[in-house]
Amino acid sequence: MSKRFVLVLGGARSGKSDLAQKLARDIEGSVLFIATAQSGDKEMHERIEAHRRTRPPEWRTVEEPVAVAEAVEREAREAGVVLLDCVTLWVSNLLLRSKHPSEAEGELMTQLGVLHDWYRGGSRSLVIVSDEVGMGLVPEYPSGRAFRDLLGRANQRLAQLATQVYLVVAGMPIELKGLAARPWRQEGDR
Repeated sequence: MSKRFVLVLGGARSGKSDLAQKLARDIEGSVLFIATAQSGDKEMHERIEAHRRTRPPEWRTVEEPVAVAEAVEREAREAGVVLLDCVTLWVSNLLLRSKHPSEAEGELMTQLGVLHDWYRGGSRSLVIVSDEVGMGLVPEYPSGRAFRDLLGRANQRLAQLATQVYLVVAGMPIELKGLAARPWRQEGDR
């Protein structure tokens, strides 16, 4: 099978990580799992542990909350596929360490470019998980709006670069790239 660049989007508990893991298993070669979550409290620690238990034991995991592109370039030499889960927490981590949202955006877009160059220049596949947060209410606070806006821009950029894009709703994946290429109306429709 040829290499793939897959973006898997969805809301909380939509099944996006499960789909991404299935896709990674189906691609030939070993899997490098890049985890961006940080254990800041007991509940988050328990979530991370539960996530770890869902991964096959032969997958190698690298936990990197900020320098994701660097970790992929450094660690993916032996991998057939890199699974990055997730962009949502990566964006949050970048925003929390930045003085201004524009600083986080610059860093994120630079790293997304590096990831895409890594993918294009090699033979390995890339599967990326991210939350779709643009379907809800406008956040009440500036920091929430900055997060939503930056994640939305990152998702748009990734969707443009990816060879496949899935939106997962209630555990059901919908392939978006094929839908986006179809005309909305056929000639003769009213």
